[in-house]
Amino acid sequence: MSDEETIFSLIIDGKIPSYKLYEDELIIAILDINPFSPGHTLLIPKEKVVTLDKLSSKSAAAVGRMLPKLSKAILEITGAEEFNILQNNGINAFQSVFHVHFHIIPKFPDGRGLQFPFKSTPIDHEEAIIMTEKINQIIIKGL
Repeated sequence: MSDEETIFSLIIDGKIPSYKLYEDELIIAILDINPFSPGHTLLIPKEKVVTLDKLSSKSAAAVGRMLPKLSKAILEITGAEEFNILQNNGINAFQSVFHVHFHIIPKFPDGRGLQFPFKSTPIDHEEAIIMTEKINQIIIKGL
């Protein structure tokens, strides 16, 4: 693969097979070949960017339109009632394929599905106030 090719770009370009669930001009949905549970699906924008913050508004809107529909279909077919949406950005955030993508992972009562030890810490209120103001200003400027 070249520097810009990933397993996802090869799938999008039709160079390798996949279990395709949906495709249009902006996105493709496929079954994950190493699933955490039955129905584990990847929703992939066709736009070749590594992380979510680089994704165009047009591609992001396509993802946003399809995530609920695809999730509903996966739940109906698998019989699962719960699921996770996972999206990683960068090596330290556990991204392993460097093409933005979303995981839809059905969660079953018997434990099949995504599992990880969540670790949180209490919020620092002073830091939160400063961060809130800064993020609001960036959003108002119109990213």
